[in-house]
Amino acid sequence: MTSPLELIATCTFGLESIVAAELRALGYEDLQVERGRVRFAGPAGAICRANLWLRCADRVLLQVGQFPARSFDELYDQANALPWADWLSEDALFPVIGKSVQSQLSSVPACQGIVKKAVVDALSGRYGRTQFEETGARHRIQVALLKDTATLTLDTSGDGLHRRGYRDVSAPAPLRETLAAAMVYLSHWKPEFILADPCCGSGTIPIEAAMIGRNIAPGAQRSFDAFRWPTVPRELWAEALEEADDLARPGERLRIWGSDISPEAIELSKHHAGRAGFEDGIDFEVRPLADFKTHHKYGYVVCNPPYGERLGDLQSAEALYREMGVVFPKLRDWSWLVLTPHEGFEALFDAPATHRRKLYNGAIKCWLYQFFGARPPQHRE
Repeated sequence: MTSPLELIATCTFGLESIVAAELRALGYEDLQVERGRVRFAGPAGAICRANLWLRCADRVLLQVGQFPARSFDELYDQANALPWADWLSEDALFPVIGKSVQSQLSSVPACQGIVKKAVVDALSGRYGRTQFEETGARHRIQVALLKDTATLTLDTSGDGLHRRGYRDVSAPAPLRETLAAAMVYLSHWKPEFILADPCCGSGTIPIEAAMIGRNIAPGAQRSFDAFRWPTVPRELWAEALEEADDLARPGERLRIWGSDISPEAIELSKHHAGRAGFEDGIDFEVRPLADFKTHHKYGYVVCNPPYGERLGDLQSAEALYREMGVVFPKLRDWSWLVLTPHEGFEALFDAPATHRRKLYNGAIKCWLYQFFGARPPQHRE
């Protein structure tokens, strides 16, 4: 396995350019940006490093093959010819999932069954048996059909990359960690300045900002399916984890504030921050947005306020947006980023955004309204 692997970092629509920038920062330059994914090439160690470091991607997939498939016979023959035994051990667990968009092979269950049979038959030729107990490491196979082209991949991540491991208590309408990290990136915040979330909920945005500020690999405290694959040597994982430890800046001074009108939300934020290792660096307090003020300059507000769709009601959400239009402009030279599905946010806020970016919070189409303040000086306050 000396030749570069074909890998795919999947992501929420709208985050492709951010994931591409993350991959370039890891040293992977041969990129192909597509809708909802970024293709890249790398050695086996790229599986480890991408899973550990990508903050805004959903999963890291290993492409086993891609080919035209307009009939079930064609799907079987092409899938059967792929080198499955190079990746799947004799005891491997290999469930097959699928999806089909604008393809003649529209029955996803039928496609899954055909690919499963093709893989079993391919492994039979290598291991000399016709049945497999599948008691070993999971190698989840996906058959994705788009316009009669089949892409067969192995999921190296397992659980989605948004599952960092620190959020063990659910909260109403949570913001995915991957989207929170993307919002921090899009703010252009640097650790020497203040970052505040005055609607912090369960604390996801402040915690993701702290991880970015101290350069902590988001996957360093969790496991991945490929960690148990015999074909990805443990020493590669050890090297990637050692690199992550060397690059972390645990002593970096942070000024991150999280506030919320709900005492229960603040308790949950503190709990999650403690699990993430940020007993210091993040200050949480119960405070209504109307009371948010500071004399510090050049800070950043990054927030995901209630939408009125899943929390509260639309009228209270709109009242909050109007309140933001009163409070935020008093923050001298600050930048403000607000995520909401409300198309009339700028009118309620009473100011036009510098930029407006379409993003998806789960299935909800949102807009990230970006209001950029004065450029901060090139030194610490």
